[in-house]
Amino acid sequence: MKISQFTITTSLLFFTFCTFAQVQETKTANLMGSVFQITLVDSDSISAQENIQKTISEIERIENLISEWRPETQISQVNQNAGIKPVQVDKEVFELTKKAIWFSEISNGAFDISIVAMDKIWKFDGTMAKLPSKKAIRNSIVNVNYKNIVLDSINSTIFLSKKGMKIGFGSIGKGYAADKARKLLQESGIKAGIINAAGDIATWGTQINGNPWRIGVNNPLETGETIEILEFSDNNAVTTSGNYEKYVEINNKRYSHIINPKTGYPSTELISVTIIGPNAEMCNGFSTSIMVLGLKKGIKLINKFPDYQYIILTNKEDIIKK
Repeated sequence: MKISQFTITTSLLFFTFCTFAQVQETKTANLMGSVFQITLVDSDSISAQENIQKTISEIERIENLISEWRPETQISQVNQNAGIKPVQVDKEVFELTKKAIWFSEISNGAFDISIVAMDKIWKFDGTMAKLPSKKAIRNSIVNVNYKNIVLDSINSTIFLSKKGMKIGFGSIGKGYAADKARKLLQESGIKAGIINAAGDIATWGTQINGNPWRIGVNNPLETGETIEILEFSDNNAVTTSGNYEKYVEINNKRYSHIINPKTGYPSTELISVTIIGPNAEMCNGFSTSIMVLGLKKGIKLINKFPDYQYIILTNKEDIIKK
């Protein structure tokens, strides 16, 4: 999920409300291996910069808990002890893992944080000229199965019961960080802003001039065009998963980097799935799950959650909305 999937338009970067000056400040930072954009409405520039820095520190704190790339993090410790012993983790890490397993259960395994252990037989760098063999695909997923993630709520431990397993939060981690950053700022008295976590967006309040935040869902098939303009003026979130940034084409068929954890094959039915709702972490989980499930099963899943809407672009270039 990339920042380029959405276009955020704002107006009037300075505004006087009653007798109090307000400013709308934006800062871009490299966090969690991606580009984050933090925008907030605050009383003055000094306060805004302090609150933006507070937000960056919060996202870095989360990354230092859940990154599977940093060897000192709790999740890296869990991965290093796969098949050996349980690892005690903070309640926050435990609950995030629990939520990921919940997504696996409701999606019948279409969502699975243990997919990071999959052998990298699919190449999306332009070097792949033919499909992997069926045997290679079968072998690639031998260490992928969320049912082998064992949680102990009493001791707050995570145990990967099979050696060679790994877990990672690339699918929901940035949405989770956006939600946590929004909560932190709201608790600090910030009435409005946007956390754009590399395209996973959480908003609250309105622009400095009182207008809603306007977010354009870009059309991946037409550069510069949008499928929909969303207007947010409350706690809202939007995320997109798609096959148009990392993929390979073989025999005129596009294979996405979003891979079915149960089969080892990439998703092919959908071009993109955008989910709109109150919570970015949930939107993340749904968009990833639906990309794997496909249109019929994906809509059946999301319809169970009336607080969440969708914009789905199929490989036939049909746009399905709710």
